[in-house]
Amino acid sequence: MDEKKEAEGGRAGMIEFGLVRSSRRTIAVQVSADGTVTVRAPWRCSKARAESFVEEKTGWILKKQEEMRCRAREKEKEKEQFPEWGEEDYRRSRSRAAQVFAERTAYFARQMGVDYGRITIRDQKTRWGSCSGKGNLNFNWRLVLAPQKVLDYVVIHELAHRKEMNHSPRFWRLVEEAMPDYRQQKKWLKANGELLMSR
Repeated sequence: MDEKKEAEGGRAGMIEFGLVRSSRRTIAVQVSADGTVTVRAPWRCSKARAESFVEEKTGWILKKQEEMRCRAREKEKEKEQFPEWGEEDYRRSRSRAAQVFAERTAYFARQMGVDYGRITIRDQKTRWGSCSGKGNLNFNWRLVLAPQKVLDYVVIHELAHRKEMNHSPRFWRLVEEAMPDYRQQKKWLKANGELLMSR
């Protein structure tokens, strides 16, 4: 077996750690999401050397552990923002999404002078919207949880593809004509998209 872990681990100052030896050539320290510290070292590395290494890296380890605690707190806040839902909550949100997208798409299509085909509300984990060559539009229902202007940006984005099936400068000019501050909405979606997708 290439790797084993000492049952007792080790301790250097205030930091407890697990020691994992393998055929690697160098010694390294790892801080897991839960703050657990693991030293990965060559077979020949003694526990004393591992403890000394952890002492050398104490500042870095404590900083990493604090980062992990901050991330954990952020995730707790996210859970508070989006409490657990039941099947009825999802059904209502998807029903509302169908209505909102129908209204906003019709509105912006008139404004932009384009037509479109069928609108489908989807449950996707990687895309916010799409436009087929036939003009059929797909939208992610989770956008109803975002600010209205963010949802509008995605609608405008897909409708702009009715004139430009690419992301060329001309395409982005079409988007900007319909929504001058689209960059702000795009930025919001990039910053908060992971949270929405977790719903």
